[in-house]
Amino acid sequence: MTILLIFFLLILISMQGAQKITMESGTETFVSKDSKLYQDYDHLYSNIFGTNSIIVMVEGNDVESADIMKSVDRLEHQLESTEGIVGITSPTSIIKEMNYKNTGRSQVPATDEEIKEIIDENPAIFGTLIPDHTHMLIYVTMAGSTTDNKQKEIITETEEAVKFSDFPPSYNLIVTGDPAYKIEMSEAMSTGMGPLLGLAAVFMVIVLSLVFRHVRWCLLPLPVVLLGIVYTFGAMGFLGIPLSMVSMSAFPVLIGLGIDYAIQFHNRIEEELNKDGNKSKAIISTIKHTGPAVLIALTMTALGFFSLFTSTVPMIKDFGKLLTIGILMCYLAAMFVGVVTVYIFDDISNNFQSKKRKKEPETTEIDADHVSSDKSKNNLVKHILEKVNNFSIKNNLLVLGIATLLCIGGIYADESVGAQTDTTSFAPQDLPALMDLNHMKDITGGTDTLNLIIKVKDTADPEVLEWIDKFSEHETQRQHIESTSSIVPLIKEYNGGTIPETRDEIEAIYNEIPESQKDRYVYGRNMLLLNLNIGNAVSDIKTTGIEELTGIIEKDIQWMQVPPGVTVTITGNPVVYIEVLGALTDGRILMTYLGLFLVLGGLLIVYRDWLKALAAIIPMFIVTGWSGLVMKFLGILYTPMTATMGALIIGIGCEYSVLMMERYFEEKDHGADPLQAIYRTSDSIGAALLASGSTVIGGFAALTISPFPLIGDFGTVTVIDIVLVLIATFMVFPPFIVLMDTWREKRRGIQAPQAKANNVKGADTQ
Repeated sequence: MTILLIFFLLILISMQGAQKITMESGTETFVSKDSKLYQDYDHLYSNIFGTNSIIVMVEGNDVESADIMKSVDRLEHQLESTEGIVGITSPTSIIKEMNYKNTGRSQVPATDEEIKEIIDENPAIFGTLIPDHTHMLIYVTMAGSTTDNKQKEIITETEEAVKFSDFPPSYNLIVTGDPAYKIEMSEAMSTGMGPLLGLAAVFMVIVLSLVFRHVRWCLLPLPVVLLGIVYTFGAMGFLGIPLSMVSMSAFPVLIGLGIDYAIQFHNRIEEELNKDGNKSKAIISTIKHTGPAVLIALTMTALGFFSLFTSTVPMIKDFGKLLTIGILMCYLAAMFVGVVTVYIFDDISNNFQSKKRKKEPETTEIDADHVSSDKSKNNLVKHILEKVNNFSIKNNLLVLGIATLLCIGGIYADESVGAQTDTTSFAPQDLPALMDLNHMKDITGGTDTLNLIIKVKDTADPEVLEWIDKFSEHETQRQHIESTSSIVPLIKEYNGGTIPETRDEIEAIYNEIPESQKDRYVYGRNMLLLNLNIGNAVSDIKTTGIEELTGIIEKDIQWMQVPPGVTVTITGNPVVYIEVLGALTDGRILMTYLGLFLVLGGLLIVYRDWLKALAAIIPMFIVTGWSGLVMKFLGILYTPMTATMGALIIGIGCEYSVLMMERYFEEKDHGADPLQAIYRTSDSIGAALLASGSTVIGGFAALTISPFPLIGDFGTVTVIDIVLVLIATFMVFPPFIVLMDTWREKRRGIQAPQAKANNVKGADTQ
């Protein structure tokens, strides 16, 4: 009761910590804040030029009319007082500024003709805001540092303002843009994860009821592991580990691993209680044998996860931290709460049964029949596992040969599995915000851009502006670069189509250009921005194409030398994607092999026995190869979630092989030869391992029906990989360890008949 009280108090503490958890989805989750890439993108671009814009798209018969412009003006007036909006850019606001300079009145012209004349005379200014006569874009700009919660408030305010802006009934207004899409996707993912985890729990209950029913209270492991998850939430808050798109997927993994710990402790204490019924001895034996075995398995799993810390992607590192902390919490919950609860339930059950026997002694026969029925079902599982063992051991060379060949083929196939570069593919394609965003892109064209930050001594230097003009013209001849935007076209438009020859003339034009237009390209006196519009290149030419295009632009900058004292830095979302996706594709191979060597080193340190180390790691390494075949066969691309599968297989799978190996050598210590030891191992813990593996499969099966392809693919690959782990555990591990152990015994000169004779002689002496 003392232990349960302590763990109950830890629940209260964990609830306090869970309130400190924050959700992150910005650049810092993809790129380390210490990297040059982050400094260039976040500090130079996002904080200076970068803004988050909600886009209100107006579509109808003719958007270049006075009535529409007045409706836009009403919308702007409603939004101007909204906290968090730093500016609104629309054709109406620009027309009013131009009208003020011409007439001294800051108002929308009264006639359609006047409006059309202003628009037609300034194509460089209105070209992006009015892509055609039936569509208009209004940019509601927020600071780049605006939080997700604040962005959500501003989007709500914008949607309300649209309702009261009194546009003609025949016109349609859509509130869209990247912020609206990202927020709706995050909300849909967060709200959808709860039902999925609930469904996973239902599947786990069903699987536990079917596969783990040979023990009493077969559903107990589920609340025990959920207790470990609660402790993990608390630790997240206190340690400042944020919740991100990837770290959310840690919880299904933790449920799978944690329930295995709970099942192993539960299975062992039930086994010990059935031997002599002495609860004290049962607990001591359980902690003595299962505690260290599961702890070693946990340590090896943690070493496998440790490789995730080598990733350059912060959210992958957070994923590794969360998994490492989570498995420790689940282990503590299983060893203390799980074992103690079985102890208490056994007392209650015994008292109840003794009272029942006194009142209704005739029910003893019925109880015996029930126990007999449970044993027969358990014997069926053991019988199936025995058949599998017989087949794999009798055909050991065939089984190991096929497994190895498939592994080699999978490693080769994995090299040709690409990474998903289009992040919009992670969301359901019928998500309203995504449909609106795609509709806008269809009208305006792709919005992917490469941003060139140009550091200068003077933003009004004619030589610098001439270089930008020539470089822009040259780059538009490159494939995939559709257009450019900078301050230069605006200056030329205000100066009759040419760049002024003197600094003073340029300064005078700067004073005429509306601030909302100038601030998009000019910062202070020493920084300019040149945008290269590459349309939908991120999804069209993928990571490799973007990387090649960036290299070409860098060479062009070297060839068309910038004026003295000028430097150019290439940044932007596509550049960030190159770094992230490169880390996911190349980094996943490093993570897998590093995890492999870390676990192998850990096994050698713990056991000081090369056979034990190889027996635990090789079957799971084979599974990583099989996983590559699965990805290739199913046509699933690597994403931030599936890129971690190699490390997860090593971490999760090693637990199964370590537990099998621990029991195998425990049986050998009791005098069994290799064949006897593997059969006894399968007979004693095979059902428990199958139950835990099946429970994990049942849990992840719920993720496969997620409407989010990102989560659905992760669930599908994980389910298949856990099936492969179980196949390796029961078909590859037994023949491998028997073959290697028998070979070692022969090398040591210990023959099986001599060992048996010594055992018989010892028994006679006793």
